[in-house]
Amino acid sequence: MTILKELKPGNSLNSVKLEPVARMDLIKYAGASGDFNPIHTIDEEAKKAGLPGIIAHGMWTMGNLSRLFSDYTENGFIEDYTIRFKNMVFLQDIITLNAVLRDIDGKRMHFSVNATNQKNQKVIEGTIIFKQY
Repeated sequence: MTILKELKPGNSLNSVKLEPVARMDLIKYAGASGDFNPIHTIDEEAKKAGLPGIIAHGMWTMGNLSRLFSDYTENGFIEDYTIRFKNMVFLQDIITLNAVLRDIDGKRMHFSVNATNQKNQKVIEGTIIFKQY
């Protein structure tokens, strides 16, 4: 495991590779978030909307980025998040989460973050500020 205090700008946290996106993940997320848009859970509705199949909720993908910081909750917390959605996430996509330290400002660590699919396409990118206690 990476030790936060030893990180220097340009260093990366350990990447996290998610299990292939499953329909049940999206059904559970719909229930938890209250986002019941059927393009996320029903094939026919996604196709009616012009999609090749159901797509993951963007916020499901974004929320998974917090897994990069799960090992560090004793050291601090995610203070701020800025994300741009780049591509859709489909069933069975394998998403890899990445974070690179850009800068340290006192107790705030500024990370560039992204999630890529199995084709190495970015699906989201952005920044996370992790504030140390």
